[in-house]
Amino acid sequence: MSDPILEQRARVRRLADLAKRVGYLLFGVTIVLFFVALATGFSGGMATAATITLVAGCLVLAPAILLGYAVKGAERDERERGLG
Repeated sequence: MSDPILEQRARVRRLADLAKRVGYLLFGVTIVLFFVALATGFSGGMATAATITLVAGCLVLAPAILLGYAVKGAERDERERGLG
């Protein structure tokens, strides 16, 4: 039988990994948009797009990092207690 806690932890890890990829991708898009805007006269639309992708990246990445650390901490705690 499989342990439901380990299954849930694996799901959370996969979700955190995906969210990290999306968050870092949004940061990369922000950088590209910024430099494109800088090269083309920095229009209001480009500035808005860069700002939106930056905020979205922060909103996605911050919880993903916390969840990733939570999973690693739980695994470390189990190892130290000799449970896993």
